[in-house]
Amino acid sequence: MSDNRVPALPDIRKISLEDILRDGKRIMWSVVQYKELEMIYSCALREIKTKFEVLNSEFDLKYKRNPISSIQTRLKGMESVIRKLMKYRLPFSISSIENGINDFAGVRVICSYIDDIYRIADAFLSQDDVTLIEKKDYISHPKENGYRSLHLIVSLPVFFSSEKKEVRAEVQIRTVAMDFWASLEHQMKYKRDGDGTESIVEELKACADVIASTDERMLRIRESLDAKEDAPSDDEELLFRLKKLGGSHG
Repeated sequence: MSDNRVPALPDIRKISLEDILRDGKRIMWSVVQYKELEMIYSCALREIKTKFEVLNSEFDLKYKRNPISSIQTRLKGMESVIRKLMKYRLPFSISSIENGINDFAGVRVICSYIDDIYRIADAFLSQDDVTLIEKKDYISHPKENGYRSLHLIVSLPVFFSSEKKEVRAEVQIRTVAMDFWASLEHQMKYKRDGDGTESIVEELKACADVIASTDERMLRIRESLDAKEDAPSDDEELLFRLKKLGGSHG
């Protein structure tokens, strides 16, 4: 026979003031350490974002177009961190977050064309202080639901006044169309309960395929236009770069 009795609460009279102060101090130190961790990862996000902004400026100067449409950064919220630690059966600690969660800090880079994704990723990963830990190409091998994106888990150093911290982050690189689909799919994820769920999943997959086909067609159109352009002369190239350096777009 199971014992359904509610366990007795601890007798508050037996809890000393020292115990309360010790527990309170431990909680406050945990808060401080977590906030310091957020600061470290926020600095890493700024480092990564700057690297992509520099690459975008270089491509604009050399190739007369910006491959990057936008760059977004984010830190995981407390609820998401706890859920992930529970999923991996890890204790709630700073070391668990640093060593067990690769995407506590995330960067999303939105590109115009598919080939820009790989070109930008290669340029980013070729930098001396960026270490690739894991790469998942969901563009060449989409997820079953149609999701497409290039995922990179990287590590890079962040320098402070008295130390250097090696920080991990996840970088997602995708086209505008891929990001549009992923954003809508994420919004719909929590509404797909009850009857008709299977048909909705199939419809979303079909939309993903259409978007992927559109990405491919847009790339071919751009490549066709590029092929018809005459290569600029040295004088034209010099004038173009002078305009860029001078900030003139006329």
